[in-house]
Amino acid sequence: MLKLITLAVAIAEKPSTLHGAGGRMKQLLPIVLAGFFGVAAQAADEPLNTDPFVYMDTDLTDLNQFIWEKRPVIVFADSRNDPNFRRQLEFLQENPGALSDRDVVVLVDTNPTEMSPLRERFRPRGFMLVLVGKEGEVKLRKPFPWTIRELSRAIDRTPLRRRELRNR
Repeated sequence: MLKLITLAVAIAEKPSTLHGAGGRMKQLLPIVLAGFFGVAAQAADEPLNTDPFVYMDTDLTDLNQFIWEKRPVIVFADSRNDPNFRRQLEFLQENPGALSDRDVVVLVDTNPTEMSPLRERFRPRGFMLVLVGKEGEVKLRKPFPWTIRELSRAIDRTPLRRRELRNR
């Protein structure tokens, strides 16, 4: 991939050499385009990329480190290939700014064979989304994906969030 990027930069830096090499340009263009499409196809095969606000750690012993600081949203699934799990991550990546404004941290657990402390506490069956408030109480549990808009509304209805908005 690094060679492909270097090649694209070299083409952009020396346009004068490309004008005089009409035949070579026609041969080079399909190679460059094939390289870009190859990288896109490779990216499609990889697991969904997560944004920086997403905190993935199944070794987390409890949620006490987030009390009064963050609102954990925990996404459970039996596999990273679960369609609901993949859809939930897509929803969360659509507008990460809305989540960071609400001090949300996303925790992901996709290993049902290892009974993590989070799995022991929340007892998910397949896919499950859990919203925990800053005070450590469970605000909602959903067996299906939720959009950022739905999560934001649920958070904005909590008394603590209303107080935060008033104090700003």
